[in-house]
Amino acid sequence: MALSRTAAKTSTGARADGMQLFVWEGTDKRGVKMKGEVPGKSMNLVRAELRRQGITPTVVKAKPKPLFGGAGKKVTPGDIAVFSRQIATMMKSGVPIVGGLEIIAGGQKNPKAKELYNSIRAEIEGGASLYEALGKHPVQFDELYRNLVKAGETAGVLETVLDTIASYKENIEALKGKIKKALFYPATVIAVAILVSAILLVFVVPQFQNVFASFGADLPAFTLMIIAASDFMIAYWWLVLFVVIGTGTAFVFFKKRSLAFAHLLDRLILKVPVVGQIMHNSAIARFARTLAVTFQAGVPLVEALDIVSGATGNTVYETAVKRIRDDVSVGYQVNVAMRQVGLFPHMVIQMAAIGEEAGALDAMLYKVAEFYEQEVNNAVDALSSLLEPLIMIFIGGIVGAMVVGMYLPIFKLAAAI
Repeated sequence: MALSRTAAKTSTGARADGMQLFVWEGTDKRGVKMKGEVPGKSMNLVRAELRRQGITPTVVKAKPKPLFGGAGKKVTPGDIAVFSRQIATMMKSGVPIVGGLEIIAGGQKNPKAKELYNSIRAEIEGGASLYEALGKHPVQFDELYRNLVKAGETAGVLETVLDTIASYKENIEALKGKIKKALFYPATVIAVAILVSAILLVFVVPQFQNVFASFGADLPAFTLMIIAASDFMIAYWWLVLFVVIGTGTAFVFFKKRSLAFAHLLDRLILKVPVVGQIMHNSAIARFARTLAVTFQAGVPLVEALDIVSGATGNTVYETAVKRIRDDVSVGYQVNVAMRQVGLFPHMVIQMAAIGEEAGALDAMLYKVAEFYEQEVNNAVDALSSLLEPLIMIFIGGIVGAMVVGMYLPIFKLAAAI
């Protein structure tokens, strides 16, 4: 009985760039059925390549594109973190980098991720270094990532550096996930509360309004206010929707395009009670871990600080780190430069001073990063526990106020009877 299996390798050195993807079925010299996918310029060339590998093709056709999601999701920082761990593990296990990239690409369900990793593999097969191959994709692999890889290749310790990068990306993505959780949860609940309020005003309040009209009596001021809000929503719902969408779009636009607006927003967030402290701790943790990783990889301190400035996740800290870089470049110690910007806690400055004195700045910065990452974790958990009852009170207050406003005339009528 013939077995069916997917070929582990369908072509050697095949470039995905400018080629079409074909699916094929065939049998090998033993009569075992095989199938797979292979990029190629034409169907005939694919058949010839399969025969060269000892496979007799029975079906070769262009791979159809799915109706939905054909392009696939974009490659996220989380995907890059997983990729970093996979390639680090394979290289530490002795798998050549080209083979590792081929294995990783073959296991991707996202077409864009698969195309990305195949493109990197093709560049390396063409003689480029990993640093040069990653440089073709600056959106997915930022300057920090590429410089760490370059340092690892130069020092001949690429496997160790890749393992460090993988740990770094995992920690940073976990930290970013905590921050998103702290901000996204209350924002989502408030949005739901506003949506529920709008539904009550548009669909429920008018029903009560018809009943009140038959009373022929004066309505309480609170009820009249809710009815006025309902009339406004019904008459100008399009205006409200336009204002909400327009405000959200303008906010995103100016945050991405205006450095001054982004700086103002980041400064305001840092002053918000509880949330501001979480953002402070997060920025310090990212600064410490990123500087520790770059410095440990052998990147010169001034250059490392230049890279680190964009990795703090906050423009206020980004400006401060650039000032630290400028001070260090003219001879200041890191701890002195940190003290002058006035953003870093005394403990962080002292840890940096001890690290510089002992020649172990990277080790001390790792300790700082671990401490502040734990602080963020604890603060986010505490904030979530605090927000749950507050959000319930908020939603209950809005809905309860509308219910009371609608039943006040009924209570008043019952009292009069």
